[in-house]
Amino acid sequence: MSLEEFRSLLARHALPDWTTAIDGVLISKVDRADPPTPSMSGTVLAVIAQGAKRLALGDRVYEYGPGQYLIASVDLPVTGQFLQADPEQPALGFGLILEPSAVAELLLQAGPGDTPRTGAGAPSGIAVGDAPPALLDAVVRLLRLLDEPRDRAVLAPLVKREILWRLIAGEQSAAVRQLGLADSGLSHVSRAARWIREHYAEPFRVEDVARLSGMSASAFYRNFQAVTAMSPIQFQKQIRLQEARLLLATHPGDVTGVGHRVGYDNPSQFSREYRRQFGAPPSQDAARLRGAARSPAGAMT
Repeated sequence: MSLEEFRSLLARHALPDWTTAIDGVLISKVDRADPPTPSMSGTVLAVIAQGAKRLALGDRVYEYGPGQYLIASVDLPVTGQFLQADPEQPALGFGLILEPSAVAELLLQAGPGDTPRTGAGAPSGIAVGDAPPALLDAVVRLLRLLDEPRDRAVLAPLVKREILWRLIAGEQSAAVRQLGLADSGLSHVSRAARWIREHYAEPFRVEDVARLSGMSASAFYRNFQAVTAMSPIQFQKQIRLQEARLLLATHPGDVTGVGHRVGYDNPSQFSREYRRQFGAPPSQDAARLRGAARSPAGAMT
C-alpha cells in the first residue's frame, strides 16, 4: 500500500461536511492553513495522508504528518491547526470514530497474552505514533469500499474491527484498551469530563465530581491531570470559553449576557480570560467569527 493511493482515495471522496457513506468514517480536505481553532476532539483515530497538523491540549502539543496517526480516547477541548495546506496540495486526513462498546467486544474476544501489557494509571487522552503498514493497509481497504457499494454493508464493519484490533495491539494500546474497559482510570476520567461538559456553567467541588466518577479525590485529580493535561477547574474553563465563542457567533452584541450564560458572574473576568484564550476581547472576536462562519470548519482531530 502506498501513500499515493491513500491520498487519491481521500481526495476523490472528500465532502464539505467530512462525512462518508461508511458510518463513523470521516475524510478531511483542507486547502488553507488557518489560525489555530478550538474544538472538541471527540473519541477518534485520525491518520494524515498529506500535510501536517498541530494539536494543543493544555500544555501539551502534538504534531503529526503523512503516515502518522493520532488517537483521542476522551472527548477533550483542544486547539488544532493545519500547518501545511494550500489549494495545490490540500491537507488530507482519514478519521474513524472510536466506539467504547466495539473496543470492549474485541477485548473480550482476545486471549490473555494477545495484547501488550500497559502501565498503571490512566494514559494521556491523546497519543501520536507512526502508523504501521498493517494499519495503513486496513485504512486503505476501508476507503476502497466507498467505490464498492455492493460490498460495503458486509465488509466495512469487518475492516473497522481490524483497524480497532491493530490499534489495540499497537504501540498506543494503553489509550485504546482503556477506552473499552468500564472500570479503567480513563473511563472514570471520561465520565467526569462528560459531567463537567454537561454542567459547565455550574460551580462544583472537585471532591463531589471525584465521588461521581467513583474515585478518591487524590486519585481523581492525579488521573484527570494525566488524561487531560488540565485540572478539573481548568477543563471547565476551557469548555466555558469554547461555548462562549459559539454563542458570540450568533449573539455578538450581548457579551455580558453570553458570559453570564456560560458561568461568569464577573464581566471583566470573562473578558480577561476570553482574551487570554483567543487573542482578542469578546466583542472583537465576535466580528471575526462572523466572517469565519462562512468558511468550512476544520475541526476533525
